[in-house]
Amino acid sequence: MTRDYVSVNRDVWDADAANWVAVGERLWRTETPEWGNWGNPDNALQLLPLDLTNKDAIELGCGTAYVSGWMARRGARVTAIDVSPLQLVTAARLAKEHAVEITFMEGNAEETGLLGASFDFAISEYGAAIWCAPDKWLREAWRLLRPGGQLVFLGNHPLSLLCSPLDGSPCDSTLHRPYRDMWGADWTEVEFDPSGVCFNLTISDWMELFATIGFTVSRYQEVFAPEWAQGVRAAIPAEWAKTYPVEQVWHLVKTV
Repeated sequence: MTRDYVSVNRDVWDADAANWVAVGERLWRTETPEWGNWGNPDNALQLLPLDLTNKDAIELGCGTAYVSGWMARRGARVTAIDVSPLQLVTAARLAKEHAVEITFMEGNAEETGLLGASFDFAISEYGAAIWCAPDKWLREAWRLLRPGGQLVFLGNHPLSLLCSPLDGSPCDSTLHRPYRDMWGADWTEVEFDPSGVCFNLTISDWMELFATIGFTVSRYQEVFAPEWAQGVRAAIPAEWAKTYPVEQVWHLVKTV
């Protein structure tokens, strides 16, 4: 990818910010986290530690920052960064309305400018996990974490990208693009629902990158849509997502 994807994605999320206000408001009101496009319950996935008291946590690509809100309610000192200033306007308003203290930053999660070894826990639900180049944002996350610190991120499963038609229409049971040398996709000029530039890797390439940077994998989850799911979300039909993994979650530990 040679395009200025950071600017492209910032403009996409600024333009779409108004469409995420209602979702952000609903999730800020939710006491128990729910994850991904289909709202899978936290008791099954457990992306967040139950107790974050006196821990320093950061959300990389926070959007409306409901995940940051959940972490703050569990006792963490939270920093939240996002490239979209309009998403941060909503995030800051909701934090104030819910009387939750969060330090917000406008910036690129690939190079935050924050001090290294400053955090015990980092998370990205979509956000940096798909909109930033893996080799860049993962190295930055490693730099930000203290030794033994944890990184959890949720994003699209590689299979959902393989089965997505090149014109941006909803995914199906056909393989539309090669798995080998997967890097992601540029959705800016597709016929259906154009958006930004997203990133993904093969499972083995993820694993190799983690090892190269200095992360070990403590857990890996493949996420399906719940049985109640209907319709299409983010160009993924519910019936497809009940049969094939639509999302993946990596749980990593900084070991070196």
